Amino acid sequence: MVRRILAGTVTLVLLALAVIVISVVQFDLPREKLVGKYAGGASQFVTLPSGASAHMRDEGNREGPALVLVHGSNASLHTWEPWVAELGDTYRIISMDLPGHGLTGRVPGDDYTRAGMTSFVHELMGTLHVERFAIAGNSMGGGVAALYALEHPEQVSALILVDAAGIPLKRDDDDVPLAFRVAGMPVISQVMRYVLPRSLVEEGVRKVFVDQSKVTDEMVARYFDLSLHEGNRDATRMRFASYASRDEEAFAARLGEIEAPVLVIWGDKDGLIPVSAAYEFEQRIPQAELVIFENVGHVPMEEVPGESAAAVRAFLSKGQAEVAAGPAEGAGEAIDLPLPESTAAE
Repeated sequence: MVRRILAGTVTLVLLALAVIVISVVQFDLPREKLVGKYAGGASQFVTLPSGASAHMRDEGNREGPALVLVHGSNASLHTWEPWVAELGDTYRIISMDLPGHGLTGRVPGDDYTRAGMTSFVHELMGTLHVERFAIAGNSMGGGVAALYALEHPEQVSALILVDAAGIPLKRDDDDVPLAFRVAGMPVISQVMRYVLPRSLVEEGVRKVFVDQSKVTDEMVARYFDLSLHEGNRDATRMRFASYASRDEEAFAARLGEIEAPVLVIWGDKDGLIPVSAAYEFEQRIPQAELVIFENVGHVPMEEVPGESAAAVRAFLSKGQAEVAAGPAEGAGEAIDLPLPESTAAE
C-alpha cells in the first residue's frame, strides 16, 4: 500500500514537472510560420552580398529625402511604424530587422557586434542604391547609426539619436529588464536558449514605457514570437557575449568626429539608458541639438509618436547646409517638452 502511494506521488510529481517544462520550454519558430503574421504591407526580403536575407521595408514618399531607421536590442522594424505614419508623407522611409532580430534572423558569419550591424546596414543601402540619407537609431540602433555616421560620412546627411547606446554607463540592475540581465549570464543564457517564459518578455517590454496603456497584448505577442524566430536566441546570446569585449570609452571618444548635423531625442524617465547619457551626447558632439520629452521612457517614437516625429520633421526641414556650417541658434540647449495630460503615465 505504501509503495503504491509513493509510486502514485512520484507519478504526480513527474507529471507536474512535465507540465511546468512544457509550459516554459519554447522551440524555435521557422520564418515561414511568422512571415504571414508580421511581414505585412511593404515588407520585403532582400538577399545581401554577404548572404544574409534582410527583412526590410521601403515606404513613404518615394520622391522624398531618404530616412533610414535602425531599431534597438530585441526589437524589430515594427517599432518605427508610428514614425512611418507620421513622416511618410514627406520622407522615403527605410527600416530593417537587424541581424539576429525580427524576421531577418541569424546571418552568415554570426557577427552581431555594432560593427557587424553597421556593415549589414551599409550592405542594405548599397543593394537598394540609396547613396545619401538621414539615419536614426534607437537604443542599440542608435549606436549603430552613430558608427555609420563615423564610417560613412559621405552618405549621412543627418543623424538622429533616440535614447541611444554608445555612452559608458553605470546602471542599477533593477532598471535593466530581467531578460537583458539573463542574456548576459553565460550559463543561464544557455538555458534561455530553450526556456523563455512569455512573462519575461512582457516585463522587458513594459520596462521601456512610462505609459503602460501603450503596451498591448499584440505588442507583447509580437516581441515574444519574433524572439522565437529560428536563430534569434542564439544570436542574442552571441551578441550579449560580445558586449564584454566592447570598449565604449573608445567609441564615445570618437563621437566628436561626427560631421553630420545631429539631433538627440530622449525620454526623461528612461530607465534603460538614463537621460544623463543624452547630455553626454550633447557635450561630446558640438553641433548636437537636444530634445527631451517629459514623462516618457526608452522608446519616444512609440510612446509619443506625434511629438517625437514633429521634432524630427523640424530638425530635418530647416536645411542641412545651415546646420552643417555650425550650431544653429539654440543648438546644444536641452528643450523640455511637457506632454498633454492624456499622454502622461498615471
